[in-house]
Amino acid sequence: MRPLRYSIHVTLDGCCDHREIFTDEELHQHATETIARADALIFGRVIYQMMEEAWRPPAPAEARPDWMEPFARTIDATKKYVVSNTLERVDWNAELVRGDLEETVQRLKRESGEGLYTGGVKLPLALAELGLIDEYEFVVVPRLAGHGPTPFAGLSKVLDLKLVDRQEFSSGAVAMRYEPKKGAV
Repeated sequence: MRPLRYSIHVTLDGCCDHREIFTDEELHQHATETIARADALIFGRVIYQMMEEAWRPPAPAEARPDWMEPFARTIDATKKYVVSNTLERVDWNAELVRGDLEETVQRLKRESGEGLYTGGVKLPLALAELGLIDEYEFVVVPRLAGHGPTPFAGLSKVLDLKLVDRQEFSSGAVAMRYEPKKGAV
């Protein structure tokens, strides 16, 4: 059974607005390794369109530094499932997912492979409510944004997590991986 993993970058005060999150070569390498652990990505419409705009080839000349290219190649090659009731079609190595979210994700998890990854705000909230996320990673950058959005705002019940790994970066960012505590949903 493939685990479903969630990963997001946030500021110290919990903001996950991508315009407020800084990145560097070391954080990009970590993100590349994270995505490479997945057989497929599960995105909602907003994250899919944002990632496609930023990473789908070809990149405009000098649009990004060379150290971002491994991430661009990795995300480009990875299979994507896009959960959306509004998109008519997707491409970029993607398949549109409609219907019962819980049933679909459970089916994808039952397939053999290394794992699935998701990110963003709205879809992961729904997946957490259904108890489908097997691992949560928060990459916390040393910045205060003073505004949101924040992940899991509106979660209907407390979800207790157990720290399973921690990695510090030279920028002061810290990646922390958690699993739901046994018996917690």
